[in-house]
Parts: sequence; C-alpha cells; structure tokens
Amino acid sequence: MRIGELAARVGVSPRSLRYYEQQGLLSPDRNVNGHREYDEVALERAGNIAQLLAAGLTTDDVRLYLSAGCLEHRLTDSPRCSAELAAAHRRLAGLDDRIAQLLQIRERLVKHSAEIQDAIVSQ
Repeated sequence: MRIGELAARVGVSPRSLRYYEQQGLLSPDRNVNGHREYDEVALERAGNIAQLLAAGLTTDDVRLYLSAGCLEHRLTDSPRCSAELAAAHRRLAGLDDRIAQLLQIRERLVKHSAEIQDAIVSQ
C-alpha cells in the first residue's frame, strides 16, 4: 500500500509516517517509481508507533521496542514484550524528575512574586 492509504488506516498523517521513517522506525520498500510501498507488517508497526507516541513515549523509547522486536504484532496481544515495562518505567522516572524540578522553580517564582508584591505595597 502507498503512504496515503497507510496513513488513513493508521490514523496519522503521511508526514508522521515520513518522520517515523526518518527516525529509523519504519523502512518501506520503494517501487520502480521511487514511491514508498508498505506491507501489512508496516501497518501494524506504524499503528504501534503512533500508539506509543500518543502514550507519551519518545522515538528513542520506541526504538527500544523496535530493537526488541515488539512492534510487529499488536502491543496488547500476549505475551507482552519485556522492553515495554522498562521503557515505561524509564520514561515515568524522567517525567517525575522534570515535575520535581518544575515544582522547585514554581516555588522560587511564588517567593519572588510575593517579594515583589510586598515591595509594591510598601511604596
């Protein structure tokens, strides 16, 4: 199938599929005219990639799924891929760190704002 059909079946844009390819997550064949050609495995893989990115994983995370062979079958099928849990935990830990940093920045800004408010009221 061509890129437009794959995009419609997966529910993403052709641009997203080209991005997946650029990131090394999809490898379509090329026909004689140079057009991308996708098979049913690419359909499953592209759907899984879109699902993982929508869940909040990065393309680097998805690359781990790819290297573990986890993208060729529906992600919800059993047995589940062991790479999934490690990627999710690593991503969650990173988010927790970022949230903690943002909370510290917020507290500093709240304090700074209060200092400004006090200075203005004192004038």
